[in-house]
Amino acid sequence: MVAHLLRLKFSLLRNSLRRSTWQLVGVIIGGLYGLGTVIAVWAVMASLSFVDPQVGRVVAILGGSAVMVGWIVIPLLASGIDMTLDPARFVTFAIPLRQLLLGIALGGFLGVPGAATLLAALSTVALWARHPLAALAAFICAILAVLTCIVVAQAVTSANTNLAASRRFKDFSSVVLFIPLLLLGPLIAGITNGIKNLHDSLPQWAEFLGWTPLGAPWSVPADLALGHPGEAAAKLGIVVAVLAIVTWLWSRSLAHAMETPSHSSRARKGAGKLGFFRWFPATPMGAVAGRALSYWIRDPRYSMSLILAVVLPMVMSISAVSRGDYSYLGYIGSLAVLLLVWSISADISYDNTAFALHISTGVSGFADRAGRALACATLALPLGLLYAVVGAIVGNSVANLPAMLGLVLGGLGTGLGLASIFSARVTMKVPLPGQSPFRSQAGGNFGASLLNLGGMTLVALLCTPEVILAVVAAATHQVSLGWIGLATGIVLGGVLLTVGLRLGGKIYDQRAPELLQSVSQER
Repeated sequence: MVAHLLRLKFSLLRNSLRRSTWQLVGVIIGGLYGLGTVIAVWAVMASLSFVDPQVGRVVAILGGSAVMVGWIVIPLLASGIDMTLDPARFVTFAIPLRQLLLGIALGGFLGVPGAATLLAALSTVALWARHPLAALAAFICAILAVLTCIVVAQAVTSANTNLAASRRFKDFSSVVLFIPLLLLGPLIAGITNGIKNLHDSLPQWAEFLGWTPLGAPWSVPADLALGHPGEAAAKLGIVVAVLAIVTWLWSRSLAHAMETPSHSSRARKGAGKLGFFRWFPATPMGAVAGRALSYWIRDPRYSMSLILAVVLPMVMSISAVSRGDYSYLGYIGSLAVLLLVWSISADISYDNTAFALHISTGVSGFADRAGRALACATLALPLGLLYAVVGAIVGNSVANLPAMLGLVLGGLGTGLGLASIFSARVTMKVPLPGQSPFRSQAGGNFGASLLNLGGMTLVALLCTPEVILAVVAAATHQVSLGWIGLATGIVLGGVLLTVGLRLGGKIYDQRAPELLQSVSQER
């Protein structure tokens, strides 16, 4: 059966090349590129066999670890790139699981990536050719390492394919991929500093990676060549154990996929589970709050704002700490709050035609405004308090904590109040329900950006009393001014929140049909 699966793999590849000339050209180009890479790797490894074994050890471990990382990461970014032996195609055949696993794993060698990786890995035999026992170990470990790469890639692809069938996973992954973009600045700075000291740190990295599943296969022959058989035996145990574990995990995943294929599975939800609705009272305001909070967690357009409010202040905090500046860490909490609370200014625009539910059920304007504000405050208040308290402790400025909390509470009430008025008055061009949060509507970018900038500026201006008190308290070290700032934030924020909810509710009651008509046109 294993031989039959390998013949099937080869036949499918051959037939696919016959059907498409461009695919044949691509395979030829990829094969030539892979062959050139393999020749270059063999040349480098052969030349390193005549230098200090420590140098060859570092190069082999770091290069091999990088290759294994690639086999893990690439399936995450390009799942389904080679599904010629897709397990879903064998659901109706009674193929023993062990034979199916072995056939698919060995089939991974029949292709440019698998073949090129195997040939490049075997170049470590040339690296340790002057040490016969190490060369034999290099041959065995190279095969085990490449087999591990293929099994891990198959397991990752299988898990990624199953998850990708879920719309929630697609939405979540699209939002999570936005995080590295926010962290791009600190990452570049860290990589730049690392490169400056790279030459001195390479042996330490190689030593560390040699005890991990990434570097252990390439460290075994090096340890034998350097006269450390005990360490070589321990690392060989790591190689075998990791291969056994990932094979077992893949077998469990494959067995589940064969027994319950995704196209025939049905999600079941228990009755009586109210989700976020059980957090709030059984009133119109509570119902709106439960619905809005559900969107904050499940709708990627809202999740984007939540991630931005969490990560952007974190980036600023890390940047400040790296410069040794701890003075304003606690004040970053107010920025996190401002980013979150202003997001509800586009609530009705995000609702699109679902806004008709609020109108048809007769929800009053005040209940609608208050419910949306309550849902946002459920997330914004703990986030702001966390940044303020942790920032004050890390920055050794606990005495200024009352002023920091005044900014958080004042910004919370002021932002929610103004956003409640804004969203009842203006609708914006936003991504439609189900669309990517990165997608923009024609003609809406500049106008929405200008409106958001103006609204957030107005919120900042209305928080001027709290800002002035916080600045003066920090400059003069008068703790009493900080407590006055806290009281001002609570009172002023509460007043502006109440005014915003009532005025926004009144505007909502007057303009609800026009709002529905406006958002319904954006389809």
